[in-house]
Amino acid sequence: MNESRAASRNLRWLWLTAAVLLLDQGTKQLAERMMELHEPIRLLPFLNLTLTYNTGAAFSLLSSAGGWQRWFFAGLAAVVSVVLLVWLWRASPRERWLLCGLALVLGGALGNLWDRLAIGAVVDFIDLHYAGRHWPAFNVADSAICVGAALLIISTFRDAGDPSDDDG
Repeated sequence: MNESRAASRNLRWLWLTAAVLLLDQGTKQLAERMMELHEPIRLLPFLNLTLTYNTGAAFSLLSSAGGWQRWFFAGLAAVVSVVLLVWLWRASPRERWLLCGLALVLGGALGNLWDRLAIGAVVDFIDLHYAGRHWPAFNVADSAICVGAALLIISTFRDAGDPSDDDG
């Protein structure tokens, strides 16, 4: 297959990136409209919805750094997004696990980047907990990044195990 045509086929995966971005931003807007800051809404014995704003990175890393971290993490997310887009463009169209993983991570990165640029913090609202211990709050973008990263790892092992396997 022509390299340009193969790359164009890979861009079809951007529908998944767009779906993650739209779902992420839609759920964040709902959370901001319908919830009070730090007031949990119990859904299940292990799951609350709790609106929070994270000015840092994962697990609130650098959240109290004084403001510079907003632009640092926004810049980092922008660079990572470009790298993911190039990787998606150049990957083999047969590597569907890889392409799906890249599209999910890209959608999540763009969702959180949008928040950082628009409001200076990432909107989080999913609160998992057990026996009084809470996992740091997260959102749809974070979930897409985690699932996408898992697919990237799986694709690495699949490709290492059988390079000729092209259809999963």
